[in-house]
Amino acid sequence: MRYRVRHSTTYRYATPVDLAGHMLHLRPRGLPGQIVIEASVTASPEPARTNAAVDHFGNHVGWMFLDRAHERFEVTLEAEVEVEFVRPPEISATPAWEIVAEAARAGGAGSWAASEFLFDSPMLPAEPAAGVYAAPCFQPGRPILAVVLELNGRIRKEFSFKGGVTNLNTPVSRVLSLRAGVCQDFTHLMIAALRAHGIPARYVSGYLRTRPPPGQVARRGADQSHAWVSAWLGPEHGWIDLDPTNDLVVRDEHVVLAWGRDYGDISPVRGVILGGGRHGVMVSVDLEAV
Repeated sequence: MRYRVRHSTTYRYATPVDLAGHMLHLRPRGLPGQIVIEASVTASPEPARTNAAVDHFGNHVGWMFLDRAHERFEVTLEAEVEVEFVRPPEISATPAWEIVAEAARAGGAGSWAASEFLFDSPMLPAEPAAGVYAAPCFQPGRPILAVVLELNGRIRKEFSFKGGVTNLNTPVSRVLSLRAGVCQDFTHLMIAALRAHGIPARYVSGYLRTRPPPGQVARRGADQSHAWVSAWLGPEHGWIDLDPTNDLVVRDEHVVLAWGRDYGDISPVRGVILGGGRHGVMVSVDLEAV
């Protein structure tokens, strides 16, 4: 499936910003199953200086520096991307979750790169309650794919999608108590639950098809940048991406921007400003099938 992506983030400030530096994770990754045909990131006002690199996780990262006063800052991604991720293996072909957990603990060839997604991270410290919540999925000897699929579905069924009840710093324990939140919350919850049982999991940011195929229900969280989970199935099968907000296996309705240990590693736009006072932000996303 080929998509045209437009993601616009606009900041409005109560007083002029004199100097600003922004770090961006906005350019889609090229991956097996994802071809970036074209992509551009523009800003208004035009930055005095820009820079680009690849971070520790292999994501595209950009920097913009503004040195003249402004009361409004807008940054926009426009891209065309073709996606078709492979189908997951048969459930019975995947190893027991205990074998995957042991491989992650042992590290070594085929496992060390996944193992770094097993540990606590700044926005995702260990949360025992997440492990307790997920424990019924982790029956002894159960194939790892069966485990992650059930957990993905449980979160979709048992948590309400509700904006405004959480924020970027809401801990997983609070999400469990509320039984509500948005895509970032459900992604953090699922990652914490998997890590609690020794399964490496990473946070993926990107976009979800804005308008679903005919006859399908509207997706939750499609009006802004989206988030989902990548879970490790072991050295033989690698990673599988799952969207707990919508109980989907990622195939052809998602576009990947970046991945990291948690949201903090790959925030789409993060900045430091001098001045500005109070500010508001507006985000607009459209992922349109071409």
